Amino acid sequence: MAVAELEREVRRHNHLYFIEHSPVISDYDFDMLVEELKRRKPESKVLREIGNDISGKFKKVRHEVAMLSLDKAYDLKTMESWAEKFEGDIIVSPKIDGCAMSLRYGADGTLQLAATRGSGTVGEDVTPNIRFVKDIPQKIALKNVEVRGEIYMPLSVFKRYKEEFANPRNLAAGAIKQKDPTKTGEYSLSFWAYDILGAGAKDEVEKRRLLEKNRFPVIEWKLIKKDKIHEVFEDYLKRREKVDYEMDGVVYKANLVSEQERLGFTAHHPRFGIAFKFQGDSGVTTLKDVEWSVARTGVITPIGIVEPVELSGAMVSRVSLHNYGLMKKLGLSKGAKVMMMRRGGVIPNLEWVVEKGKGEIEAPRKCPSCGSKVELRDDFLYCTDAKNCVQTKVGELKHFVSVVEIDGLGDVLLEKLYAEGLVTDASEFYELAAANLSTLERMGDTLATKLIRNIQSRRELPLDVFLRSLGIREVGRHTSQILAREFGTLEHVLTVTQEQLSSIHTIGDVIATEVVGGLKAKSKLIDKLLKFVKVQKGEPKNEASGPFKGMSFLFTGSMLTMVRSDAEKLVEEKGGTIASGVSKTLDYIVVGDGGGAGSKLDKAKKLQSKGEKVKIVNEKEFLKLVKQ
Repeated sequence: MAVAELEREVRRHNHLYFIEHSPVISDYDFDMLVEELKRRKPESKVLREIGNDISGKFKKVRHEVAMLSLDKAYDLKTMESWAEKFEGDIIVSPKIDGCAMSLRYGADGTLQLAATRGSGTVGEDVTPNIRFVKDIPQKIALKNVEVRGEIYMPLSVFKRYKEEFANPRNLAAGAIKQKDPTKTGEYSLSFWAYDILGAGAKDEVEKRRLLEKNRFPVIEWKLIKKDKIHEVFEDYLKRREKVDYEMDGVVYKANLVSEQERLGFTAHHPRFGIAFKFQGDSGVTTLKDVEWSVARTGVITPIGIVEPVELSGAMVSRVSLHNYGLMKKLGLSKGAKVMMMRRGGVIPNLEWVVEKGKGEIEAPRKCPSCGSKVELRDDFLYCTDAKNCVQTKVGELKHFVSVVEIDGLGDVLLEKLYAEGLVTDASEFYELAAANLSTLERMGDTLATKLIRNIQSRRELPLDVFLRSLGIREVGRHTSQILAREFGTLEHVLTVTQEQLSSIHTIGDVIATEVVGGLKAKSKLIDKLLKFVKVQKGEPKNEASGPFKGMSFLFTGSMLTMVRSDAEKLVEEKGGTIASGVSKTLDYIVVGDGGGAGSKLDKAKKLQSKGEKVKIVNEKEFLKLVKQ
């Protein structure tokens, strides 16, 4: 590739990433393009250009201090060379794949302006939208300061969009630029602060303490010696799949502000900071065909069939293309050479087209399941008769069987049961007799009897399992467990209001609306199921003996001495329970020493001020309790 073409490619991919929010190559491959340009033309102007996310839809704002990119490294040698250039320790934190945001607070401490990074020197004013991100304080004690951080969508929130959007970063970028600011709030975005300007801090540790004191959720951090660069990188890499956000590397900064000032900046990045990036496992394969699948929601989803390719030790031959609109943006065609990647070593993604194919892919005009007319809404294809669509109805049955864990009812058998009219909704499983099944092809008396026994063994269900089995959007494992814990009985859950639900931590308005509306829509099915199924009360109380018996704990912020799940396990082993949120009944809230405690800590302090029993302890104090 000629140098001029290389420069055009770097600019093109910057535009796709920051403006279109639809990258067609991985971060790693983009970085390799940049490295190649550095090698062949180190003086290129393109290398000094910063990705630009200015859409032109919002008022432009000039940054008082440029918001630059970070230099990147993919090997330890580069990192060690960087660390030799300054004195003192290094502050380390995960690199979040989100959207950089600048927050300016005025002389009275109120939020005056929120701006995107934009070109680095000029951003866009999104203040009305950012007021709907709950993590961001509207007023702080500090005056005339600028706080910088990352807007991101937690992976637990992205789960409800993953069939429709490629990744949480792109969705977050679109969410903060909604024309109607209230819609930004519907996406349950989060914020992590990582810098503060104008506060006179001497080092990065002091900055983070100031941010925490002013109620900002602070990104997890560690202060390390230079000889721990690789050790901490390996630690974050191992934890990558356990965190609730997309982490694509580790950020390292010189801790001392005096050293930062001495090192200064290039036109592209600060010399005192660098990102040590993770590499995704990728491979090129051929797109053989596209199949169309109808989800239980009625959305018709394209599924790519590719020549088998090994990624992270697993052979991949099928990949979700998410939605029709994304498939068109990628320019997919049969026979195309495509780049596949496992992001974080887990989820296979079709990243971009390496070489176009010749076979055109046409969207179905009729539902591949029932033959009804197909409707295109935005980027999504829908069956217009989902209530009577065979694949949609069978999808609902599959969901129920999977959640309730009825063994032996595979996809083919479920389709036969529905086609024969034996099971048209979940309640009818319990009306089946062995005689009904034995009439089906390849179904003997022994197998039929065994399947009926499996079904009948699932007549008593935990409340969270029953709620999840209904197939209500947003009622997954997390939400169903919260409902079971908070309300205790199905009767109570069925009478809960949207206002009651939205006030619960991690629920919010969007989920609350879906839950209340979904329960109402499923009322007939619930009544039919209750003729056959006994629903247990909320999760049984922990009867384990131990020093924490009868006590409830809640963890907030980033823990430095252990992973939060291990700390919660310790509590349960000693007879305690893990609370779902801050309430009057909470005994202990444990604040992680890594920062980022946020609103949970604020609520606990407010309860304390009212004389409630909740105790606030740090990690050291928690470990003392454990030893006692």
